[in-house]
Amino acid sequence: MKILRWVLLLAVLGAGALAFAFRGDLAVMVMQRIAPRAMAADMIATLPDGLHVGLCGTGSPLPDPLRSGPCTAVIAGKRLFIVDAGDGAARMTARMTLSAARMEAVLLTHFHSDHIDGLGALALMRWAGGGGQARLPVHGPAGVERIVNGFNEAYAFDAGYRVAHHGADIVAPQGAGMAAAPFVFPEGVDAVVVMEGDGLRVTAFRVDHAPISPAVGYRFDYGGRSVVISGDTVRSGTLEAAAKDADLLVHEALAPGLVALLETAARDTGRTKLAKIFKDIPDYHTSPADAAASATAAGVKALVLTHIVPAMPTRALEPAFMNGATFSGPFWIGRDGDFISLPAGSQAITRRNLL
Repeated sequence: MKILRWVLLLAVLGAGALAFAFRGDLAVMVMQRIAPRAMAADMIATLPDGLHVGLCGTGSPLPDPLRSGPCTAVIAGKRLFIVDAGDGAARMTARMTLSAARMEAVLLTHFHSDHIDGLGALALMRWAGGGGQARLPVHGPAGVERIVNGFNEAYAFDAGYRVAHHGADIVAPQGAGMAAAPFVFPEGVDAVVVMEGDGLRVTAFRVDHAPISPAVGYRFDYGGRSVVISGDTVRSGTLEAAAKDADLLVHEALAPGLVALLETAARDTGRTKLAKIFKDIPDYHTSPADAAASATAAGVKALVLTHIVPAMPTRALEPAFMNGATFSGPFWIGRDGDFISLPAGSQAITRRNLL
């Protein structure tokens, strides 16, 4: 009898109307099918040995609906590291199925708000969502202790609530929050090894983001492949030295011409303080042309631009952003979800978007 009612209803309404009428039930059925796969997703487990880079945030402090705050994931073998944790870092790494349980450490380039404001959510995801049994190490230049202590204090109530609710056997109290891992540059030294072992070497090097100091970039070497992340900087000789012969350079970029348009618009609408900010910011960032010149001077194989300033609501603005910048190898404007693979024992550089 029930089947007959369904047949009659289908005949009266038609299949499309029936599907609409029961869309909630259909959605639940779909969720039941995909939830286990989503829970088990671990893209890193499927990767070949080598270095891999995921752009989990290619934006800047300027609002951009298409880009999360600065965040770059580096996978060495099966080890996951995050360089900078801007707003949206936790959500974007999850969308890219970069397992929180594999997150070994965060490395900060400097302490501008847009590079750190996603730290709390990232550490929470690793702890409560990834089963972290120890605090998330956060490496950075002198001052990282203050950043970490501030976030730990801000999230202290939250951690207590979660332990009380779920139990210490589910969310281990000792895993909540972060642990600072500061490093310093000896006098007259521009690069220091901050992490080494299991075939991986991570080197921090000074960059020029004055008046922000300290400010650094990072080089990752693993399996005969190398990746350099610039951090925020003007064109930098120390960066070019650190990036020598690297396979991939992930470099910040600001388009002075487009920022000048925003400065004019702010001034014309009476927003004089905002106009001053737009006038100031080009002097401590790198243009696409200068990023390409640095990549050429360093002899890197591929170049991707990130920390995109200003926001570009349409790709039609990309030629104006690049403004004639040229580079002999693969060269593109990064987008959230871009994923670049450098297999060990190979010269291959492949890229795709995980979103």
